[in-house]
Amino acid sequence: MKKLLLPLLLFILSQHSFASFDDWFNNKTLRVDYYHTGNSRDEQYSIDQVKSEPFWGGSHTTLIDTLNYGEYYVKAYDVRSNTLIFSHGYCALFDEWQFTDEAKHTTRTFTETVVMPFPKNDIRVEFYSRSFLGVYEKKFEYTIEVKNYFISDERKMVYPLYNTLVSGNPDTKVDIVILPEGYTAAEMERFKADCDKFTSQLFTFEPYTQNRDKFNIHAVLAPSAESGTDIPGDRVWKNTIMNSSFYTFDSERYLMTTDNKTVRDLAANAPYDQIYILVNSSKYGGGSIYNYYSTSVNSNASSANIFVHEFGHGFAALADEYDDGSTSFNDMYPLNLEPWEPNITTLVKFETKWKGMLPAHTAIPTPAENGTGMQLGVYEGGGYVAKGLYRPTHDCLMRTFKGDKFCPVCSAAIQRMLDFYTR
Repeated sequence: MKKLLLPLLLFILSQHSFASFDDWFNNKTLRVDYYHTGNSRDEQYSIDQVKSEPFWGGSHTTLIDTLNYGEYYVKAYDVRSNTLIFSHGYCALFDEWQFTDEAKHTTRTFTETVVMPFPKNDIRVEFYSRSFLGVYEKKFEYTIEVKNYFISDERKMVYPLYNTLVSGNPDTKVDIVILPEGYTAAEMERFKADCDKFTSQLFTFEPYTQNRDKFNIHAVLAPSAESGTDIPGDRVWKNTIMNSSFYTFDSERYLMTTDNKTVRDLAANAPYDQIYILVNSSKYGGGSIYNYYSTSVNSNASSANIFVHEFGHGFAALADEYDDGSTSFNDMYPLNLEPWEPNITTLVKFETKWKGMLPAHTAIPTPAENGTGMQLGVYEGGGYVAKGLYRPTHDCLMRTFKGDKFCPVCSAAIQRMLDFYTR
């Protein structure tokens, strides 16, 4: 029996071992565009196109995502050996739209994308969606023959780069690509200056300051026909390269785009882990989706704080900690489940959050009058609601812009993500 157990154990371990980059991948990107269709109750996936892109900005060692963040999860298996060689958690506009009033009576289709290093052998890609019970459920799978001549390497939007920070090889750095929205050809020098400004401002906030050497930041010099962005509430419409708009989901300050394929075509000019869209506007607004893209305006008085707040969502999976009801979302966080975001809790599984960071004898929940500023506790209000969800401190950059700091819980989450990308 012991002779049989050892080979069985080795086989099991081999099926769950971490993939070696050189064994499985070429150093470029496989991009899978797909359609995500549904409403508040249902969803469906279907394939649009598969492309080959010239740069891979991700890690060569951290190929399996173990963080359990995101509403969606993609897995890639080597077909012949059935070995898991890549996985990645992420979010998308579709998930947020499901919690709007429109989704209760309307079906819509969004285009979405997953990227991975280009495999050497055929793969099976599996798409998972987090259910209303908080667990990933497999929704769709698609087999990709890597030598199929329908995998296009056509590049539709080739533009020059402007590098604001280069610290080393992409596989050991966090690679941000900044895309210009609503900057005309005559405004490209302004875009460069804005990229320099925002790069400088990012590193005035901890823990980014002490981790500057872990970043590469590239900007794509892609002009728009007109300056600015759409503001539907003011009947303002602009011809811009990525078709961004305020009033996303009828929320005035929510500034996003549904033109996913253009965003990805532009981002393909550089190796990237994170996409940041910089919008040429002074109106207050922005937005971000974890491991998808982030946006902010360039010239509002609060631009620096907007920039770093939104990057907290897109990069570190941080939730909004405010509770002013200013969004269009309904019941996004079921109170009987623990949210996956690291900086909010329903107390259902608080031991998985910042419970171990609390000072001794901290009251749980913590009365509002028991603390001020950055004093760590468990304060009610967050995730867009005033009751049933809790945040770590009275204030933080993920709650308001009254201060210029992340709380200890958000700082730890950012540092954890930095280490995950660059180890």
